[in-house]
Amino acid sequence: MPDQNRSFLHRLKQAPPVADLRRAKTQLTDFLRRVRYEPGAASLLPHLEAGLFRDLLLALADHSSFLWQLVVSDPVRMAKLAGESPEEVHGAIVENQADLFRGLRSGALTRDDAVRAFRRNRNTHALLVALADIGGLWGVEQVTQALSDFADASVSGGVNLVLTEVADLGRIILQNPDFPGEGSGFTVLALGKHGAGELNYSSDIDLVIFFDPESPALPEGAEAATLYTRIAQQLARLLQERTPDGYVHRVDYRLRPDPGSTPTAVSLPSAYTYYETVGQNWERAAFIKARPVAGDLTLGANFIAELRPFIWRKYFDFASIQDVHAMKRQIHAVRGHDEIAVAGHDIKLGRGGIREIEFFVQTQQLVFGGRRPGLRGRRTLDMLIALHDEGWITDKARDELSDAYRFLRTIEHRLQMVADEQTQRLPSDEEDLKRFAKFCGYPNLKAFSKALTHHASIVQGHYALLFEEGPELASDVGNLVFTGTSDDPDTLATLQRLGFHEPEKAAETVRGWHFGRRSAITSQRAREVLTELTPALLSALGGTADPDGALAALDRAFGRMPAAVELLTILQSHDRLRLRFADLLGTAPRLADTVAQSPHVLDALIDPAFGVASTDEAAIEEQVRQIIGSPRDFEDFLDRSRDAARQMRFITGARLLSDVLSPAQVGEVYAAIAQAIIRTSFEQVRQAFEAEHGIVSGGQIAILGLGRLGTRELTAGSDLDLVVIYDFDEERRESSGPRSLDAVVYYTRLTQRLVAALTVPTRRGLLYEVDLRLRPQGGKGPVASQFLGFVNYQKSEADLWEHMALTRARVLAGDEEFAKRVESAVRDIVGTPRDRKKVFKDVRAMRELIAQEKGDDDPWDLKLARGGLTDLDFIAQALVLAHAHSYPSLLTLVPEAVFTEVARHGVLDDADAQTLIEAHRLFSAIFQWQRLTIEGRFDAAAVRPAILKRLAGVAGSPDAKVLLTQLGEARGLVRDVFARVLR
Repeated sequence: MPDQNRSFLHRLKQAPPVADLRRAKTQLTDFLRRVRYEPGAASLLPHLEAGLFRDLLLALADHSSFLWQLVVSDPVRMAKLAGESPEEVHGAIVENQADLFRGLRSGALTRDDAVRAFRRNRNTHALLVALADIGGLWGVEQVTQALSDFADASVSGGVNLVLTEVADLGRIILQNPDFPGEGSGFTVLALGKHGAGELNYSSDIDLVIFFDPESPALPEGAEAATLYTRIAQQLARLLQERTPDGYVHRVDYRLRPDPGSTPTAVSLPSAYTYYETVGQNWERAAFIKARPVAGDLTLGANFIAELRPFIWRKYFDFASIQDVHAMKRQIHAVRGHDEIAVAGHDIKLGRGGIREIEFFVQTQQLVFGGRRPGLRGRRTLDMLIALHDEGWITDKARDELSDAYRFLRTIEHRLQMVADEQTQRLPSDEEDLKRFAKFCGYPNLKAFSKALTHHASIVQGHYALLFEEGPELASDVGNLVFTGTSDDPDTLATLQRLGFHEPEKAAETVRGWHFGRRSAITSQRAREVLTELTPALLSALGGTADPDGALAALDRAFGRMPAAVELLTILQSHDRLRLRFADLLGTAPRLADTVAQSPHVLDALIDPAFGVASTDEAAIEEQVRQIIGSPRDFEDFLDRSRDAARQMRFITGARLLSDVLSPAQVGEVYAAIAQAIIRTSFEQVRQAFEAEHGIVSGGQIAILGLGRLGTRELTAGSDLDLVVIYDFDEERRESSGPRSLDAVVYYTRLTQRLVAALTVPTRRGLLYEVDLRLRPQGGKGPVASQFLGFVNYQKSEADLWEHMALTRARVLAGDEEFAKRVESAVRDIVGTPRDRKKVFKDVRAMRELIAQEKGDDDPWDLKLARGGLTDLDFIAQALVLAHAHSYPSLLTLVPEAVFTEVARHGVLDDADAQTLIEAHRLFSAIFQWQRLTIEGRFDAAAVRPAILKRLAGVAGSPDAKVLLTQLGEARGLVRDVFARVLR
């Protein structure tokens, strides 16, 4: 054993071959010049002319931009590392890193000084470890332990620094300022390779932070979760924020309980409850390596001791055994005899990689460690020895897997030393791979490839032998194995046969679910159901027009859901629902998002009433009221109204998807749902408002719907255009309640309350967006208009576009008698005699203005494209304003009815009327489908082919290309009519 007191130079054993000697010599010459000007580095000069140290520096210059920069940036540091014992330097760096907070506390260091020192220590330590590793002084165990020791010092030193600062602000009470972590009320556990003392060269550190909410370290009135979460965030910032001096460690807190919904620091009671109720086997495996490294170490040790029954179970229940079998089947997924690739190979996750050795060990620890305490260690190599000593593996398995582990970890470190990147993938380019083989100490790529494939094949072999008794994951549709780290060829073939065009991507998605990448499916029950459901679910998705897109939509839905067990159970129980849900995922992802929010909306799809739809407003309002029921209070009403709207809109969209309703009927139903929600919301708002402010004498109110809501052409994505009109007794302006208001203020606030009830997001999501800009004076006017002021404004001040908007107005809610007055006034305003030519001129000008502001050249924009729905609406509105005085039957009609009626009166040619009606019907149908399938702008280039195909089918076109031609031709005809009629 080498004398650890001897210097690096005296113990240097090896140096990798150089690939580009000329370039390396040039860089070394530059370094030599720098050394000559640094008196503190003079001891290096004799070793830079020839010898093994020179060869080592040439190799660093050639192979690692990161390490070479560390060498040349500080020759004095390099001289110190070369001239001293690596173990002593390592100990000094670790001690200094852990104690930097003391310098800050004493005033010897500023905070900036400490931040800088943290990073410079890391740079020095990174160079030290690389030199000792590449130079053959340290083996894998020493390298990983040194890296872990330094990470321990960084975390504990960082925690103590943050605690010192927080204590100085009076936010925590330290029991012992010299050792701030003691009694601090929280503990930091290291998991993964850091916890095991096996950290790799450029790795994230996996930390979890738990706190005692009753800790005496908390000042009176302090919020424990807030305080400790801030400490955790400050620690992460201190360690991973990049400065000109670099960084210390990348910090990953995602191994805490349910990271998608918990703060960075988790209370101990919450953690105990979580692990005792929903903790999973992968979390048990993670805690095998758990180790307290900072904060209150005793608190951390006690926590791990309390978790021992969770981690180490003497008797497995059925679900646990199934989960371990699923982990075993990772091996079956890689049992093929195909050659292991070298170029681009992932030495961690690829076949025969590091992960397989770790998994080989951890799985057996989970199975047997409850009964055999000797198998409860953290380090992989130690546990290979323990597994052999306990009789679970042969000496051949122990030795070969140990050798392979050391080999692969060494290669992993070399990869990360090149540019200080967390990578485990070998270069794909052959020239880069040849250079890297030399950095690893091999004379050529052939020798490196032979060594890699030898070790990887051995790992595969032991894996397969250990798990050959595991049950197969096959189904009636074929082999479907998703628990391995690599793709199973038979599974890929099955997916392709089911209709997936990208089977590798599909396999990776499903495998990610099993690995817990979506928090919604990490509960034990969700995983059980998912395992059983996967074959049938993939079969259903494969039957859609776009299986890959449907699977991607489901994955996104899982990503947004807090928990998926309810949805999975429903899909498992009903074949028809599973098929319909698959169809939604493939062609209407907007509806699939609704299912993700509220899985039970799917129930409606198998209700016999699903196929019998009504567009009757009264019947729809009754349905809405039944779903809302009897709310406990106003907040409960807000939640229930959102549930009702979501359910009703989902059913309506699904009925369009299933051809139960036509696009035109869907517009009517969406409008009826919105009207029912407005009416019920207004009742609740008014009741609560009157209880607080009373009523206004003679007060009356009406709520107008305009735009698509007014004409009953609402879509899945429409907002609500509303105008609120009121009236009252001018002689008695004050309301009668305990908090009386002036009538104008009263109706203004009542309107604001209504808008809030319709728009405020609650835990049940959003309801509608509301637009009040069609009121008199638009955004500048009051949110509610007094009746006489509204009428006078419309008759004397309003622009023509405001009268165009009124052609689509109808009363949705309010006081019945007053509603009649408002409707009569609107009819009078719209039916006012007008100069036909001026109307048409103003409408043409308005259309040009919209084109300039919003564009008109997107052929898939059914609304704004020239000759599209906007042109059709403008033609209808222009004809109503120009002719309603002569033909009152035009009032309150929707566009298609307007075209029919003006043709009947001879105002419009029959052929032109038919052209407009057919175009409106086509555009409206496609527009409804667009809004149902896609939220936001319809970008055909990004839309799934299945959706485009569905749109083409709606228009009777064979494909999207023909549909686009068909739409273009129809728009051309509309443009011709627009030009002729409105000239």
